[in-house]
Order: sequence, then C-alpha cells, then structure tokens
Amino acid sequence: MANPTARSFLQVAATEEVASPLRVVQIEGLAILKIIKHCKEFSPALVTGQLLGLDVGSVLEVTNCFPFPIREEDEENEAEGANYQLDMMKCLREVNVDNNTVGWYQSTLLGSFQTVELIETFMNYQENIRRCVCIIYDPSRSTQGVLALKALKLSDSFMDLYRNNNFTGEKLREKNLSWVDIFEEIPIKVSNSALISAFMTDLEGDAPVTQCDYDRLQLSTNPFMERNMDFLIECMDDLSMEQQKFQFYYRSLSRQQAQQQAWLQKRRAENASRKAAGEEPLPEEDPSNPVFKPVPEPSRLDSFLITNQIANYCNQINGVAGQNFSKLYLMKALHEN
Repeated sequence: MANPTARSFLQVAATEEVASPLRVVQIEGLAILKIIKHCKEFSPALVTGQLLGLDVGSVLEVTNCFPFPIREEDEENEAEGANYQLDMMKCLREVNVDNNTVGWYQSTLLGSFQTVELIETFMNYQENIRRCVCIIYDPSRSTQGVLALKALKLSDSFMDLYRNNNFTGEKLREKNLSWVDIFEEIPIKVSNSALISAFMTDLEGDAPVTQCDYDRLQLSTNPFMERNMDFLIECMDDLSMEQQKFQFYYRSLSRQQAQQQAWLQKRRAENASRKAAGEEPLPEEDPSNPVFKPVPEPSRLDSFLITNQIANYCNQINGVAGQNFSKLYLMKALHEN
C-alpha cells in the first residue's frame, strides 16, 4: 500500500522551501593554490577566473577553478570570454570534473575591489545562479605573511535597491541600509582529502623554515604603508567630490523651494484679486511650470563604495602598524638580552 504522506517529485518542487542562508564557503586546498598561482604570476596586473563546485545547504563547496585569459582592449571580450567558458565547461565535463559555476575569483591591489564593476558582475551572475560568491585574493597583502583571501557576496537588501536603481536618501533610510551593508563576508573553510591531510601531517615535523616565515619578521613595511596612504588620500578626495555633489543638490533644492513659495504667493494674491472681481480662481499647482520640476537627487552608491574603500585602507594600515609595533618590541627585547 502506498504511503499517503509521500509526495511526488513535482509536488516537492512546487512547494520548495526557501533556501537556508549561506554560512560558509568550503574551498579545496588545490583550488586555493591555483588561485594564488594565477594571481601571483600576473601581479600587479589584475586577473580573474571561474569557480566551480556545488551548493549544498548552507555550505558552498568550491572544488575547482580555472583562469580567464587576459585579452587586449580592442578585442570582443564578452563574446570570446563566454565562448572560452563554455569550452572549458565541456572539457571539464568530459573528464568528470565538477563544472557547476558557483562564482568567480579575482585579484586586487591593496584591497581596492569595492567598485561598481564588481556589483554589476554580481548582478549578472545572480540572474542565472541562485547563490554565488566572489573570492578576492590580494598578492601585495600576502607578502606581509598573511593569506589575504576572502569570500564576498552582496546583501539581499542592497540587491533589491540596485535592481530598482533607487539610492536616494529616503529609500536608504526606509531600508535602514548603510555603507557597511553592501557586501557580506562569508567565512572560508579549507578542505582537503584524508590522504592529503595525512601527508601534510607527516611532513609537518620535518618542515624547514620557509621564506614566508622570514617575511613575517620583516621590520620595514614603508612601501606597503605608503601605497595605502596614497590610495587613502585619493579616496578622501573622491569622497570630498561626492559631498560637493550633494551640497550642490541641496542648494539647488533650497533655491527651487524659495522660487515655488514666491510663485505660490504671487498666484494666491492674483486669485484673491480675481475672487474679489467675481472671476474663477486659477489653480495653485501648475505641473508645466519649470519651477515645480523635481530636482534629481544624486545616487549615493558611489559615496557608499568610496566609504567602504576608506574603511578597508584604514583597517589595513591599523593591522600592519600593530604588527610593526609588536616586531619592534620583540627586537628591542632581543637586543637588551
């Protein structure tokens, strides 16, 4: 006898529950090594590539990746890039490798990745993929002895506003959205097979000192700090220009409101004289009048992205400065002994 509570596949698909939120990005160690190798080989040029894997519940598994070729600006990048991706997918499927797209990775220079282009790429991916992430790798930051790898996604509230292209102050206050709510950083978990983990454990005891260990002891970080300060100053100039746009907007709005009040007072005085003469009063609202044409409010998206960049540079300067103080105190103690 058939189970009355059993449901067919079509019934399950029709009543599909809302997917659980993304909690962690699990990346294979081999995929991380491929990303690092590709980004370091072409540094300081910025490169990008495709992430492949599976979306399992609240975990997004990244099992493989492949790089995108660098093309000249005069070539048809979009068409050739799409054909290249399709060819790579076919080749991976033929050798029985995961070929499900779960996002992309890209390199960055000192964390300068908060751009409109990144947001547009996210929105293009979201049209075909329910959940996707972008893996950001910073080769310049990794030279300080830190694995500068992070996984990002756009927040749902920000994507709703971006689809409607409505970044006015009123809408942002209604959604309670600030500059820190654009991107969400997802924790990264590195996964390896049991055989690789056992091999690494066997080598751990006899592992010699590597160049990365020496890099952590470097006291001179002036080039890194100087470039961060240069980028920070540029961002401050850009933010000042954005503020000037809003100041001009509010001045124009105040000027328009004064003109509207003057026009209304003139019209009311005219209506009072017409009423005294027994004539019909004129309407106090005239949409055809240029005085009542609304002044377009500038978008706050650029200022939000610039503020994100400023916060990122400040955090990097703060982190490197703290590490330098620790190293200096350590060297002072060694010299005293």
